[in-house]
Amino acid sequence: MRLSQDRLLRVLDRFDEIDARLSVSSDGTEIIKLSKERAHLAPVADAIRELERARNETAELEQMILDLPAGDEMAQMAASELESLRETIPAMEQALQILLLPRDVDDEADVILEVRAGTGGDEAALFAGDLFRMYQRYAAGIGWKVDVESVSEGEMGGYKEIIASISGEGAFGRLKFESGVHRVQRVPTTEASGRIHTSAATVAVLPAREDVEIEIHDKDIRIDTYRSSGAGGQHVNKTDSAVRLTHIPSGIVVTSSEKSQHQNRAIAMRTLKARLYEQERLALAAERSANRQSQVGSGDRSERIRTYNFPQGRVTDHRINLTLYKLDAFLEGGGLDEMVEALIADDTARRLAEAEN
Repeated sequence: MRLSQDRLLRVLDRFDEIDARLSVSSDGTEIIKLSKERAHLAPVADAIRELERARNETAELEQMILDLPAGDEMAQMAASELESLRETIPAMEQALQILLLPRDVDDEADVILEVRAGTGGDEAALFAGDLFRMYQRYAAGIGWKVDVESVSEGEMGGYKEIIASISGEGAFGRLKFESGVHRVQRVPTTEASGRIHTSAATVAVLPAREDVEIEIHDKDIRIDTYRSSGAGGQHVNKTDSAVRLTHIPSGIVVTSSEKSQHQNRAIAMRTLKARLYEQERLALAAERSANRQSQVGSGDRSERIRTYNFPQGRVTDHRINLTLYKLDAFLEGGGLDEMVEALIADDTARRLAEAEN
């Protein structure tokens, strides 16, 4: 991707314009909007100015070498500096190209995380529980907030389904690559013969953007209330407080089973909006790229993206062919970041290649 000087100047002009408007604006909404845009543009503007300084210094050193006598000590020092700059500038240009790539507007959004047991019965539910706890620990390590919104527990433990919201800076941008089928290979505790079983759980990561308008008509919604089930004892609801929303045109069904029916309606509506937005988002992405289903971050929940092999202590991501032999650390949340960084790097490299073609 060739760096257009006109584009670089436009970025700097826009950055300066934002600063000027922020210095005089008294409109709270405008200040918030401009501040967010400034935060995004600041590293780009800094990188452009740093590249400009390096290019200007290169030109000055070249001229100095021409002006000085051959063999002059100052000329030799200038030549050494010039060589160093010429090695540095391509890396600066590459970094700037990455900063200039089109942003996913959802990357800064909060997340609605859905983990469901797939094939494998009780073992799949236990694995779904392992996955959810992994994301909980990962979020806690970053400082994100996790709120469980709906739970259906497995008979032997784990979850048939669990839905939670995760709020924090850049949550969707880091978790969006987790959507898909996660497969586990291990010996279940109930397996007397020690045979390895394979089961699976599905993960869906949806952006929960507050600034997106999704129009939902009352006539398109069916609302059912029911008594939520729990693990027993004092936590079992004795009133019909759980809420199920059915969006008739799309067939999407969402539930929430907190103690307050009013709260459940709000949570269920937020989840429904997120799913409808995700539906539109993936449809648009499919139009833009016919081969999107084979790409990292496609969001295809039927695609097997990762295998967790307990006997070998390994985790393999099939999209980027990366295997990490640190399964225990991975499930504790600490090892997940290495995989996330690799997935982001692969996605960035692909988008750079597309921009250059």
